[in-house]
Amino acid sequence: MRFGIFVPQGWRLDLVGIEPADQWGVMRELAQRFDNLPAWESIWVYDHFHTVPVPTDEATHEAWTLMSAFAATTSRVRLGQMCTAMSYRNPAYLAKVAATVDLISGGRVEMGIGGGWYEHEWRAYGYGFPSAGERLGRLDEGVQIFRQAWQTGRATLDGRHYQIDDAIVHPKPLQENGIPIWVAGGGEKKTLRIAAKYADYTNFSGEPAEFARKSEILREHCAEVGTDFGAITRSSNFNAVVGSTEAEVRERLETVVERYAAFLGPDDARARVQEQFGTSAAVGTPEQITERLSAVAGLGLEYAIFNFPEAAYDTSGIELFEREVLPALA
Repeated sequence: MRFGIFVPQGWRLDLVGIEPADQWGVMRELAQRFDNLPAWESIWVYDHFHTVPVPTDEATHEAWTLMSAFAATTSRVRLGQMCTAMSYRNPAYLAKVAATVDLISGGRVEMGIGGGWYEHEWRAYGYGFPSAGERLGRLDEGVQIFRQAWQTGRATLDGRHYQIDDAIVHPKPLQENGIPIWVAGGGEKKTLRIAAKYADYTNFSGEPAEFARKSEILREHCAEVGTDFGAITRSSNFNAVVGSTEAEVRERLETVVERYAAFLGPDDARARVQEQFGTSAAVGTPEQITERLSAVAGLGLEYAIFNFPEAAYDTSGIELFEREVLPALA
């Protein structure tokens, strides 16, 4: 199994209490820490503008700005977003941005891409909120534009959603055949079909039964469109809280409840933490997490990406994870 980790950027209320002027330093130091530990293949951020589980005035740092900054301040680790919303930027422009970041990084960018879902920020930023069908139609056309731009240096598409006329994207990315494409989402009729057509990687639920179901549907789409199911790496994201004992795990979860409670109230905060962390395979003792993730690996999970809610404040849980979980799964 291969491993990635999210760098806190504020979206999940994971920089609360840190002064905005100090937040980049926290993010940079964590990115450089992960860069220096080869077990972590990649670092990730989210492409969002407003916090969750509720919109607040707390910081949410912009994903592609961070990609460029991490490209310039790390040297080994790969750089991804889980996932960029196609409709937030014109795809030809985004292809250009990503190619530039790839050059800055020395060829380390991953393109996580999806249809987008967070209605509140869509409307707040003036994007409207198109139907799911339109959002996924844009995703399909946008990925086509990426592939043309990165492989040939130019892109043309007279599509339903995008009209691109010989957009020049030079210099191209450093990576041969362009930047790897991660199509994120588990929509069975459209998203997984788009993944079957274009993706190097997929990203959907790591809950075992759901993972198995999505995998079989992806396999069916690959057979229908004539692509190699085995060539697509399947990944999942996991909220992670680890402790040497179950009591320590509960204590760590309680700190997340306390942080959320300032914005949601104690009862809603506890319910949200239970929703986000209660069934995650990456919450528990090292032995429990290893057993659960090994089971999903047996179903075909090859790449796991972890979000530690306390990363900006306390890395002791991450250190325990690195010592006892990563070696057992690698």
